[in-house]
Amino acid sequence: MPQTDHERRSAETQGVAFGIAAFGMWGLFPLYWKSLSSVPAFQILAHRILWAFAFTLVLTFALGRFSRLAEVFRSRSRLLSTLAAGALISVNWGIYIWAVNASQILETSLGYYLNPLVSAALGTLVLRERMDRGMILSYLAAGLGIAIQAVSYGRMPWIALSLAVTFALYGLVKKLASLDVLTGLTLETAAAFPFALAFLILEERAGRGAFGNLGALNTTLLALAGPVTAIPLLSYAAGVVRLPLSKMGLLQYISPTLQLLVGVLVYREELDLTRGITLGFVVAALVVFGVTRRRRSTAKP
Repeated sequence: MPQTDHERRSAETQGVAFGIAAFGMWGLFPLYWKSLSSVPAFQILAHRILWAFAFTLVLTFALGRFSRLAEVFRSRSRLLSTLAAGALISVNWGIYIWAVNASQILETSLGYYLNPLVSAALGTLVLRERMDRGMILSYLAAGLGIAIQAVSYGRMPWIALSLAVTFALYGLVKKLASLDVLTGLTLETAAAFPFALAFLILEERAGRGAFGNLGALNTTLLALAGPVTAIPLLSYAAGVVRLPLSKMGLLQYISPTLQLLVGVLVYREELDLTRGITLGFVVAALVVFGVTRRRRSTAKP
């Protein structure tokens, strides 16, 4: 039965709220991970995997979705895709947590500004999606900005590039696997869970374990890493089914913008001229990209 105009507007309003919640939480993530700066980055990553797996597994059973997990094991291709997604998101989380605690929040925000462009490039290369002049102009502008930063600093902004590439590849793998968010995240963290648990046991035996040894606050924040990881993803999933992708795509820039503001205003990272020029080129690329995507979508019958 088709939706009425009132139902459609109500769904879009809810979708916007879920989208803002998801991207807002992601944008404020530096505050959370920075508060764990006394814990080694790899331990934070291992705890994030461990508690995210525990949280999503409990939620899966509570919602009666265990059968969806079982279905994946009947498909070799989907199982391999899930393992690949787990590896990619673990690498992405590890780089992000390390970068935040190494006072590189501005570069992480650049990475997530770049992400839509990398995703579109993968769509062209892998899914044979058509590349138009708007996309070409976007890539030229972003590439010029990154080249300016590379020449000025004598190095590529590898944190930004690696975050953009790993998250874009993660999105591509998930698209090909066609799993719902909860099932996907449960299996992705399950794939990395044995390694995370083994690493934490070794750290604990070596006397370097943070959990329970660095105060109640750190222990609580590590344990809450599971829901902190899962809830924004679930909010995003709830939003994307209620909103057109074009509108959800615009909301995603809330996240890197908040990260940028947190880096500059809260942690006093320097937004120097070179970084400002690079960011300006990337934002210009995104404006061109967004405008041309919107024109193409409205031009379709």
